[in-house]
Amino acid sequence: MKKLLALIIVLAASINSIAQVSNFEKDSIYIQQVEDHTEPDKVLHAEPLYIDLIRDLGARKGEKEWNLGLGLTDNLKFDSYEALIEYEWAPIDRLGLEVELPFTFYSAVNGTEKDSVPSNQLNSIKIAAQWSFFVNEPMATSMAIGYINEFELSDFKNFWNPFIKGNVYNPFLVVAKRWGNNFHSLIYTGPMIEQNFKTNKFHTTYDINTSFHYMITGTRNFIGVEFNKTFDNTDFDMTIRPQMRLGIADNLLIGIVAGIPVSRENQRLSSFVRLIWEPNH
Repeated sequence: MKKLLALIIVLAASINSIAQVSNFEKDSIYIQQVEDHTEPDKVLHAEPLYIDLIRDLGARKGEKEWNLGLGLTDNLKFDSYEALIEYEWAPIDRLGLEVELPFTFYSAVNGTEKDSVPSNQLNSIKIAAQWSFFVNEPMATSMAIGYINEFELSDFKNFWNPFIKGNVYNPFLVVAKRWGNNFHSLIYTGPMIEQNFKTNKFHTTYDINTSFHYMITGTRNFIGVEFNKTFDNTDFDMTIRPQMRLGIADNLLIGIVAGIPVSRENQRLSSFVRLIWEPNH
């Protein structure tokens, strides 16, 4: 009986030890897959779902990704439905490129007259590039600079009159840091300079977007929050976006985002869903 009891104690201790090792390995397994030293350095970061980056920080040649986004915003006088399709890829190490087509559709609410509701439109044609100039695995830190050029298009009622009505110039800086295995932080900031071709006037706003995420042990899933802040002369707007990302398959992810404006001057709550497909992941 004593021998049996001793054997049970030894087995229990062994199982507990294996479980502890298993949990530790789960914490680091995905990090090890990303930060493979046989290829150029790359740090695993949990990246925001609403203000999406142009390919991963520290992108490696050949990486590619398709995104499909769908969103709903409750405005004061109408609802707006957004849809986007984007393709991003890395032609060389550390350089990400992207093409995006964002659409917006509108629906009147509370008896709002149709003349007060904007026309449906393909908002713009976006092309973008992002260069990761600093990738440090021991520091778990990455930095990148990038540029988005947005050709603004006329709404569907005036689609060819003119076709391109303006341009948005958007240089940006990204700094990301992972704290331990699970906690992630990121800052995305830069000006948005909008030019109206008809009047040749310029309007500048400045965005500071910060995000914090917790990646679930041994998975690609995370929960977190974005704080999207915009400075427009003396005006300041911020939207808080709690979010989560779930892996559906090895190369398919879904991101779910809620939008809570701090000041409800123009809009109320919003929601956004992003489907992420990585071919040959």
